[in-house]
Amino acid sequence: MHQRKTHLDPLAVCTIVGCCVLWGLNQVAAKAALPEVPALVQAAARSVGAAALVWLWSLWRGIPLFARDGTLRGGLLAGLLFAVEFVCIYVGLQYTTASRMVVFIYISPFVVALGMPFIAHAERLSAAQFGGLVLAFGGVAWAFAEGFTRPTAGDRQWLGDALGVAAGVIWGATTLAIRATRLSSASAEKTLFYQLAISGVLLAAGTAARGESWPATLSHVAWAALLFQVIVVTFASYLVWFWLIRRYQATRLASFTLLTPVFGLVMGALLLDEAVTVRHVVALAAVAAGILLVNGVQPRIRRTSAVVE
Repeated sequence: MHQRKTHLDPLAVCTIVGCCVLWGLNQVAAKAALPEVPALVQAAARSVGAAALVWLWSLWRGIPLFARDGTLRGGLLAGLLFAVEFVCIYVGLQYTTASRMVVFIYISPFVVALGMPFIAHAERLSAAQFGGLVLAFGGVAWAFAEGFTRPTAGDRQWLGDALGVAAGVIWGATTLAIRATRLSSASAEKTLFYQLAISGVLLAAGTAARGESWPATLSHVAWAALLFQVIVVTFASYLVWFWLIRRYQATRLASFTLLTPVFGLVMGALLLDEAVTVRHVVALAAVAAGILLVNGVQPRIRRTSAVVE
């Protein structure tokens, strides 16, 4: 049983904004390391390294990760989806820009909004919320069309964009899988460990199948990008996110995640000198409006200090 606050206090707002900055930088870091570290090698290292950190953290905190609690089936599914998602992201970054990738990944909240009524019937969409989904998807589709007519990252930009959309859909499916299985009652550390450990094994197998290997030498930039992804993003920020959603209403937090593609777009332009087009700005505005409609139209509830779940 957890008490969830019905409002976001300054601590929650500052924390979720900080997470969004890190998540926006993650795609930039991955793109920066790609010239030296092959796509699947980078993804596998990210998962394996972070899984080891989650295991050590759980050992120190006394959090059981291997107890039999009926979560294995859901954990295997979540781990498989997590692996496929990051194959799409890291392979896609070879063909499209980090700023475009981060926009496409964030169609995930809309996949969750569409699928959640099938899991929790009380969470059906209102007409205004459905309109928000249409608006957001329209913005993403319009930005996606630019890759066919005026690519800014090469002739195969459309492939990278498509893989970004696929990653967003799979991320949403992972969230739904966690909610629909016994993982919904598992600790944040165990849920994250399932995803990291299983994806790490699968991604390592994928590197062998593709003939990718760890480079003999790495520059300081590549090492910094890898360590940032493993320690700061995949380990620390994901655990902080789970801490937040255990204590605050997820719908209120979700509206702030829109800041991630905004930060990703800005960081991609500042650090990687990536082009920012009018379509990017319009797509982000459409997604922003869509998320406000989806998460801002809520049933009126009585004012209480907490909600017990």
